[in-house]
Amino acid sequence: MKESIFSRLKRRVDFGYLVALLISLAVALLIGAGILALTGRDPLKAFASLLGGSFSSPAYFGNMLEYAMVLCLCGLACDVGSRVGIFNVGGEGQLLLGGLVGAQIGVWMNGMSPWIVIPCAALGAIVTGGIYAFIPGVLKVKLKVNEVITTIMLNSVAVFICAFFAKGPWKNPSPRITEGTSVLAQDYMLTKLIPRSNLSTAILVSAVLTFLVWYILQKTTKGYEMRLVGDNPRFARFAGLKADRIVIVAMIVSGMMCGLTGMFRVYGAIGKYQSSISNEYYFEGLMVAMIAQYQPIPTIIISLIFAILKLGAMRMEETVGVPIQIYLIIQTAVIFCMAAERGIRAAIQKRREKRAAERDVQTRREGGAAHE
Repeated sequence: MKESIFSRLKRRVDFGYLVALLISLAVALLIGAGILALTGRDPLKAFASLLGGSFSSPAYFGNMLEYAMVLCLCGLACDVGSRVGIFNVGGEGQLLLGGLVGAQIGVWMNGMSPWIVIPCAALGAIVTGGIYAFIPGVLKVKLKVNEVITTIMLNSVAVFICAFFAKGPWKNPSPRITEGTSVLAQDYMLTKLIPRSNLSTAILVSAVLTFLVWYILQKTTKGYEMRLVGDNPRFARFAGLKADRIVIVAMIVSGMMCGLTGMFRVYGAIGKYQSSISNEYYFEGLMVAMIAQYQPIPTIIISLIFAILKLGAMRMEETVGVPIQIYLIIQTAVIFCMAAERGIRAAIQKRREKRAAERDVQTRREGGAAHE
């Protein structure tokens, strides 16, 4: 008998997770509505602006997609590391360093063809991010140093390095700019897909990269080997896999993706390196990955949801006067609810099993009484 489309979809999609996500969003919006009502705001008017703000103009829509792209790439970088059991918290530093090196390559190569400069800048950002992620990866594998501690500390080191170069050797010569590299030539900026927005052709490259990450993790032998290393390193070694090498390579790839994201921010939106190329975007991407349970497709979906809420909150602040912090409250509530998702599902399943057992006992009793 041929399997129905619904059956195949049910087998591949975790509907329990999707229901938990929708419930979490609903609870978060209710919490936000309660806060708005207590402060004398109209929740319906505020949420109409919040949910529709990202679509209120082409510029807002473009900025929303660009922000979703950044969150998605950062989240996928977390997914790659998590697949082998390593927790890359250092993506923020890798992103900043990638952006800095990519920007300065554009400054050094000023006057050359964009077809040469942009690939070189991307390569420089990728290599920089990869090298910076290689350090905690090797420390984890060779010396068993906790990668959470090393990556957090390396984040701070990266911030200081970037500040040193952006205020010192690579500083913009303009006295009005206290921190930042020279502005890139306009020819080097990636083509805008929507005028007056940050959305550039970087999103096309990001889409291809997202597909490759999904395909490798979900459909290839390498993805299976990565999962095996993350789930059971001892068995992976017993099976003949070079677990240490797989972990290090995964960490390098995670850092490379972060470095490339920094380059996209410089060449697609800002036009030069400055610390604002990332406002802790990696940590938001990390939260996206955690909520998505480190799965590529949910990472894409949740990145879009968070981007719609973030840009909608900016629009809401402009039109209704509600502070953008309401978005942070909603985001935090979603994270709390999703953190409890497994426990809630386990409690619901236990309750269902208890009720089923009680019904079974009741049925047996009724059957015994009828027999008598």
